[in-house]
Amino acid sequence: MSTLTRSALALALFSLFGSSHAADAAATKDAGKVRQGAQATAASVGVPRFDHVLIVIMENEDQEQIIGSATAPYINSLAQAGANFTSSHAVAHPSQPNYLALFSGSTQGVTDNSCPLAFTNKANLASQLVAAKLSFTGFSEDLPSAGYTGCKADKYRRKHNPWVNFDNVASSSNQPFTAFPSTNLAALPTVSIVVPNMCNDHHDCPIQTGDAWLKARLDPYVQWARTHNSLFILTWDEDASRKENHITTIMVGARVQPGNYSTTINHYNVLRTVQEMYGLPPLENTVAAAPITSIWTPR
Repeated sequence: MSTLTRSALALALFSLFGSSHAADAAATKDAGKVRQGAQATAASVGVPRFDHVLIVIMENEDQEQIIGSATAPYINSLAQAGANFTSSHAVAHPSQPNYLALFSGSTQGVTDNSCPLAFTNKANLASQLVAAKLSFTGFSEDLPSAGYTGCKADKYRRKHNPWVNFDNVASSSNQPFTAFPSTNLAALPTVSIVVPNMCNDHHDCPIQTGDAWLKARLDPYVQWARTHNSLFILTWDEDASRKENHITTIMVGARVQPGNYSTTINHYNVLRTVQEMYGLPPLENTVAAAPITSIWTPR
């Protein structure tokens, strides 16, 4: 075969097959651009601003004892309906430092459940919200009266109520759960924290007791939140004293993309996310904690 003939044959084969490979490469490149664009869009969502956020803090259970357990059917339904964080962790043992961390961005040097505590002019979520012309209320089950400062009453424990320890949080923000506006959810403040009593938070009673309490008392808010630009956050103070401190954290409501999320988070990330929602500056350990941005759907 002459050199000219071989050249012509090579050119023909390239036209037939080489152009196909080039097209495939171009298509792959375009698909990559589409994926990058989708990721950029997701990243640009940031953290939505909600009309209301309700945070509920439960007690002393490993995530493995909650997620997938037949003793917690309601909580597992929330995990399926919302964002379930599979690598969520508390920051300390025992209980009290974790409540302080979630509320103020620091354990405030507290390493035990001693009572009473008192912090003077220390910034916290409530003081930040009020300074921004927004509102906060903490609702504690079995708190005997608004503004109560005692260490315990019935199944209420002050160690699970961090806002009462700060002198820049109004006593009117420290409310019994009986004041929760269950029939007028729009009357809720910008951010609320609900703390069940020592039985219903899983501390002293079986998991199914707390699970039933959550469904009976707070599912109306969960359902309402989906269509009223609001968010429900369910978390635990700590695990059952294991080294990993592996806890359940679930977010359900408007603009939440359901799924299991493996990003490692802790109480500081949750607080930083709420701060980000309302343009509040990070404080203490939330300065180094990234807000949660991966779970939100665009408007």
